[in-house]
Amino acid sequence: RRVYEELMAVPVVPGYKTEKEKFAGGFRTTTVEAYIAGSGRAIQGATSHNLGQNFGKMFDIKFQNEKGQSEIAWQTSWGLTTRTIGVMVMVHGDDTGLVLPPRVAPLQVVIVPIFSKKFTIEQAAPYCESILKELEAAGIRCKFDDRTLYNPGWKYNHWEQKGVPLRLEVGPRDVQNKQARMVVRHSGDKEDIS
Repeated sequence: RRVYEELMAVPVVPGYKTEKEKFAGGFRTTTVEAYIAGSGRAIQGATSHNLGQNFGKMFDIKFQNEKGQSEIAWQTSWGLTTRTIGVMVMVHGDDTGLVLPPRVAPLQVVIVPIFSKKFTIEQAAPYCESILKELEAAGIRCKFDDRTLYNPGWKYNHWEQKGVPLRLEVGPRDVQNKQARMVVRHSGDKEDIS
């Protein structure tokens, strides 16, 4: 449950599987289910199985207790698979691409300079690099996209598809005013910050 809610920002509902749904031969199966708004359906996120002693008895799996006596083992089985990533994408993705929660995003912030013939990448770079160093010092995973082959609009689209949570846009006025425009990926909200 904590992986879903704390890392991936996916709300889940914990519960128990019915007798028919539980792991065959097991004692009890717990689950977390996530809601997928796009389809209006729930999806099983992860399960844990208390297998009891059935398999221990069947396969003669024993251990020695503190008194030195032999006992049948109680066993468990836990399942959290790559389905977890798919659930996160289905819950947070949109028509533009991925929307990654900051805790699991490989890049949390991308800095995109808005350069032109009048305001070159060479003029933007020192300020962008100073922002980059400040963010890195704070432990934020970030990148300064200084590629000159692509225009700012192309870069916006590129990083939105990849799901980077925050984009900082830096144009000539931003350098002059020691600020940047912050764009939030999941909502599109924009704010000038300094």
